[in-house]
Amino acid sequence: MAYELREGSGSLFKNKQKEKDSQPNARGEAKIGGVVYEISAWTKRDKNGEPWQSLAIKPKEERESKPVKTGTFDDMSDDIPF
Repeated sequence: MAYELREGSGSLFKNKQKEKDSQPNARGEAKIGGVVYEISAWTKRDKNGEPWQSLAIKPKEERESKPVKTGTFDDMSDDIPF
């Protein structure tokens, strides 16, 4: 059975590709109000050494829908060497 992202819930999974401390310890998704959000989590420590989670949350479409710059034939030079 495939995982179904349900309204008002989400999941975090260990980031197995973490190579630097600046990268999140866990990543996942949540669905709120019909919008899918990407979640990143970092485990940090307070002044007493107790662990806590810092989260970054953004709409998933934000990352996927960035426009791609493309050229046109008008940008090409007529000086083609062949």
